[in-house]
Amino acid sequence: MVAGTQQQVLPWLKQPLSQALATARSHALLVQGPAGVGQFDLALLLAQAWLCEAHGAGKQTSHGPACGHCASCLLFQSHTHPDFQLLLPDALRETLGWAQDSETGKDGEPKASKTKPSREIKIDAVRAMLGFTQVTSARGRAKVVVVYPAEALNNVAANALLKTLEEPGGMLRFVLASNSPEGLLPTIRSRCQPLPLGLPAQKPALQWLSEQGVEGAADVLLMAAGGRPQEAKDWFEAGLRASVWQQLPQRLARGEAAALADWPVPRAIDALQRLSHDLLRRCHGAPPSYFAAEFLPAPKLAGPLLGWDAALRRAARHAEHPLNAGLLMESLFAQGRQALMEASPRR
Repeated sequence: MVAGTQQQVLPWLKQPLSQALATARSHALLVQGPAGVGQFDLALLLAQAWLCEAHGAGKQTSHGPACGHCASCLLFQSHTHPDFQLLLPDALRETLGWAQDSETGKDGEPKASKTKPSREIKIDAVRAMLGFTQVTSARGRAKVVVVYPAEALNNVAANALLKTLEEPGGMLRFVLASNSPEGLLPTIRSRCQPLPLGLPAQKPALQWLSEQGVEGAADVLLMAAGGRPQEAKDWFEAGLRASVWQQLPQRLARGEAAALADWPVPRAIDALQRLSHDLLRRCHGAPPSYFAAEFLPAPKLAGPLLGWDAALRRAARHAEHPLNAGLLMESLFAQGRQALMEASPRR
């Protein structure tokens, strides 16, 4: 969401939002589901709705979505609401449009930093939030804290948050959003009301992708993203096109590492893992998840592919800091080609 603009509700979030506002009975909700379907968006919509002043001053009960026009909504949209706090890893702030003022210079450009932005939510951020929770609500309604992704809390930060979840103030509400809820402390999960968020139906997802400017076989990109429309949009904006995705299995069979030469290593390995996944599904007679069946080879033996899949998992653990990206991708393609040949013996 861009500061100063009203947040647009993703079409597949309207029903979960209404349901959550109508049935929320806990001071803390845990929005959980696969990445790329709008957990962060839903968390912000809930926070804005709870803070909205168009539903009657001092109301603590569930109500409808935020109006988007009252003073509270305008403050929320400009990222200056005094009763809202967002716990977010520094590495995600700019991407999600929540860069802090201290992170930009006079020209509006991000300041150079000597340290790489953290992907964790650290104890200092939680301590600042605890100070926020102890102050009376500035506008007399709820005070709301959003944590995303909740699994990014390191152990110390998670334990500090747990104490507040156990004994929240009367007007304090939390929304934790997570792509991997199993990564949270069980004691945190037990103190939150779960709000599952699944994959959207294909029709509204494709309509939204079209509205976002994703052109040329958006259904192929949606399948490549595992049905996650936000991820499909990100991949399209990064340069992925349907034809490139469809050609990847055959280019692997030829050992053409250049197929993903322009991709960041983590994303390239992710793509190969999806291909490996689908090839293994084909071995066992199951339909593929990420590629249309007509673009996939039909291997017979799973063993060689399992070995390649294990190599991909090992590579993924160091994908952010490869010693030599070019050599790594050439090796993974060569291993994939060899595995595919061994999995498809000639009679």
